[in-house]
Amino acid sequence: MEVTKEPVVNAQLLIRRPVGEVFEAFVDPAITSRFWFTKSTGRLTAGQEVTWEWEMYGASSKVLVKAVEQNSRILIEWGDPPNPVEWQFIARPDNTTLVVIKTWGFTGTGDEIVARAIDSMGGFTSLLAGLKALLEHKVELNLVADH
Repeated sequence: MEVTKEPVVNAQLLIRRPVGEVFEAFVDPAITSRFWFTKSTGRLTAGQEVTWEWEMYGASSKVLVKAVEQNSRILIEWGDPPNPVEWQFIARPDNTTLVVIKTWGFTGTGDEIVARAIDSMGGFTSLLAGLKALLEHKVELNLVADH
């Protein structure tokens, strides 16, 4: 008998900046809005609910912040139905940061789950590329807006 596991999307990228700066880029909407969403109702704080907006698409999402561990980890739930997303920030000795994003809990038929997982992986990969360009080179690539 074969054991099946739900898909877990894993996107990661090395950012050549210190962990504190990379972490702050995700919790401070003034920075995050330069590479991901266009507007947020607040900073990410454990136990808080914020709303993220992508004004160019007329879309928004409620985000429940489950955990924030300074310079280490962020865990949220978002979407409808909500699914978890976890960011891990791994400080490296050369003052760089490995950012690992994981999400799971997709629902639907087998084909729908696979499609949602693939879409999430692509989205989080673009997000990380935009973050890398912003923090390493001070360039806003507009990857989310141009998608």
